[in-house]
Amino acid sequence: MRPSLPTALHHIAANAPGLVYQFRRHPDGSVSFPYLSDGCLALLGINAAELQAEPERFLSLVLPEDRPAYLESMQSSATSLWSWNWEGRIWVEAWKDVKWINLRSTPHALPDGSVQWEGIMSNITESKQEQLEVRASRARLAELTAHIERVKEQERERIAREIHDDLGGNLTAIKMALAMLAARLPEGDETLQQKAAYVDSLVDRTIDAVHRLTLDLRPSVLDFGLLPALEWQVKEFEAQAGIACTLQASMKELELDPEQATALFRIAQEALTNIAKHAQASAVTVKLSRSRGVLTLKIVDNGRGIRPADRAKPDSFGLRGMAERARALGGTFNLNHALGGGTEVAIKIRLPAHAPDVTMGHE
Repeated sequence: MRPSLPTALHHIAANAPGLVYQFRRHPDGSVSFPYLSDGCLALLGINAAELQAEPERFLSLVLPEDRPAYLESMQSSATSLWSWNWEGRIWVEAWKDVKWINLRSTPHALPDGSVQWEGIMSNITESKQEQLEVRASRARLAELTAHIERVKEQERERIAREIHDDLGGNLTAIKMALAMLAARLPEGDETLQQKAAYVDSLVDRTIDAVHRLTLDLRPSVLDFGLLPALEWQVKEFEAQAGIACTLQASMKELELDPEQATALFRIAQEALTNIAKHAQASAVTVKLSRSRGVLTLKIVDNGRGIRPADRAKPDSFGLRGMAERARALGGTFNLNHALGGGTEVAIKIRLPAHAPDVTMGHE
């Protein structure tokens, strides 16, 4: 059975890449192919006459796991009479191989109640494989990034503990020994007493530096959970940056995996650092809320806002780091203009199904 197309159009279709076709779905649910171009054999591994004789064979070519989407998209197009665009996999028996195909067609209703589509099917296997390879590569990169972040946090924790236990302990012992020696200095020797006082103050400054380094590496309050850590960070930011900062939390307590808590804390920490450096803000609000199994962390400032050029900078490693951390948690990262000016950083992650919503009822 040859096409119901004018000869000129048939020649065009015969030389078009892919398979040009007409597909009809009848009122009783049966299907037919009024027209199939010569590309049928090259694409599907069966010639046009065979498929026109057994049009239901096309559905059997579609892999079982892709058939529901194929049928659903056909039904949607038939109901709305909008274009039908579907991509999926077919099994080509002639070559014992799987192909990715894309079909694009335009529907119209026929007087007998049938719907007929005219369009083209294309082999997109190569581009789809490239797309899947890119996606897999990104997934591997995300896994590597998450692994690196875990190793970094473990190393930070180890170094912080060693600094606190070893260096901190030694400095405390030095200060105690220095106090004992200072008490035994000869009376009236002001030079030695001044030297002892100087060394004592030097030890105090070093202890403060050790304490600060330990907190920068990993605040010990993080061991108690995300909420206490954020409360501490908000107070530290306000004291160091001189910018009013408040924490609003919609829950009394929050149980999180330690890695999740650490990642969210680091995102908040990076966001606050960016605000201090660039935002020219006078007020910041850190918001933590939980609803329907989704935890949302927002950091909102009233500064000058972020410009599109700032997001596109190749050295915007802080923004990229926050986005990567959020993705590693299986969440989303969004950077938007805040209402009334300024910037809003929003991170959303899905909590385990067993995590209860224990809310305060207010912020």
